[in-house]
Amino acid sequence: MRQPLIGLTTYGCNDRGRHELPAEYSESVVRAGAVPVLLPPVGGRELAESWLERLDGVILTGGGDLDPALYGGHEHPTVYNLDPARDTAEMAVARAALERSLPILAICRGLQVVNTVLGGTLYEDLPAEFESAVAHRVIPHTPTRHGVRVEPGTRLASILGASETESVSWHHQGIRSLGEGLKPIAHADDGLIEAAELPAHPWCIGVQWHPELSAAEDRAQQRLFDAFVEQARLG
Repeated sequence: MRQPLIGLTTYGCNDRGRHELPAEYSESVVRAGAVPVLLPPVGGRELAESWLERLDGVILTGGGDLDPALYGGHEHPTVYNLDPARDTAEMAVARAALERSLPILAICRGLQVVNTVLGGTLYEDLPAEFESAVAHRVIPHTPTRHGVRVEPGTRLASILGASETESVSWHHQGIRSLGEGLKPIAHADDGLIEAAELPAHPWCIGVQWHPELSAAEDRAQQRLFDAFVEQARLG
């Protein structure tokens, strides 16, 4: 049986001239029985479409912030690692994947990309704009864990095997208003949207946490990659 080819968007070009991505993403895809293909942010719509012709699914990965101008937001001193090339490339990949009905798994920044493409908006900085008792990140760069309530009866609840899960989290932005067609399917205890799906699409799920960081030891998180790859295999 042919292993599905899964595109994973990467970080922008760093100061050493490299496009990089944390290994946990690729490792999670390989455990799910697929082949990871890294997609660097080097092109626009035409290049994205040519890549997606060869792929069976796309993972929009985490990373730095989206430019607030893309969703009608405001500048904020905590906004970091802005990368116009990555914004342009990932939004092109997201649009093309949505139009081609390719399976999409959107992780952290990736969920924010999908939400923005569909016309939604983000909180630029959760601590400043969202009164929360939940630590969604720990400075300077330490992933933190918190509970997530998943809507019963949703595809995500079925995949995880429960209506509650422990997430590994690192983000200071999140969904303010949902993009067109997106449905919220999980929340943190403070009410922040932690996952969303696009019911009109065959398989498009976005999570605000980082399942790749715990998938090696947390079977529920690995099942998210497994279910995504299975959909990619079915075409």
